[in-house]
Amino acid sequence: MTPPHASVVRESTGWRAALSPAATVVSALLASLFLLFLIAPLVGLVGAGGASGVRQLAADAQLRGALALTLVTATTATICAIAGGTPIAYILARRRFTGRAIVVAILDLPLIVPHPVAGIALLLVLGRASPLGEALLHAGLRITGSVFGIVCAMFFVAAPLYVGAAREAFTRVDRRYEAVARTLGDTAWGAFRRITLPLSFRGLTAAAIVMWARAVSEFGAIVVLTYNPKVASVLSYDRFTTLGLSGALPVAAVLVLLSLLPLVALRLIRHDEP
Repeated sequence: MTPPHASVVRESTGWRAALSPAATVVSALLASLFLLFLIAPLVGLVGAGGASGVRQLAADAQLRGALALTLVTATTATICAIAGGTPIAYILARRRFTGRAIVVAILDLPLIVPHPVAGIALLLVLGRASPLGEALLHAGLRITGSVFGIVCAMFFVAAPLYVGAAREAFTRVDRRYEAVARTLGDTAWGAFRRITLPLSFRGLTAAAIVMWARAVSEFGAIVVLTYNPKVASVLSYDRFTTLGLSGALPVAAVLVLLSLLPLVALRLIRHDEP
């Protein structure tokens, strides 16, 4: 005798079988629209101004200077983050201490603060009207309207990305390896240098690349703290406001092409990962 619930099960299975093709079509359509919305503007931008932007590099000294300044300042900010953020990332990955959640929240805060607001906050602390900014100015170091200001803005908005990714890289290294090295007579620094650093090096490199890419693309904090000298993002905005869309297209297209470099680097680093 057929159990009473068997018909219900068959009916439910039939409905799922009937809905499966429709759900697949709807999912594919939504995914296609999602990808199209993300890709179409960038493809259109590169198609409209990519060739002219590359040609303009040879004749436009201002564009070449802005790109060079962008690369130098982003690299400097990344090096500073590696030097200062790596120890913090390691401590957060290996230690549990009172106030750790607060430290993590503070590190993540620049990621969610609107970037013009980040620029205003930096201006408040580092501007010439602030005690720190005035002291630095008397020491011969001007932050606002200088290359140092660009580095500070890039560092503030992008360094948390490095710290977060570096922390994950250290977390993936089994701490028992360090414990074994310590039992064999190695120091804490020696265990870190010989064991943890090599095993986490690929993740740390990826973290640095992600931060560098974010620093290169920064605009909001930089334009508040240092409008001149112009990095590439500020130059693109400046030409849009003065020359219109046609004037900004070549610079914007070059920036999009430049953003492909870190993506390629990340893909090369992770080429053998699943």
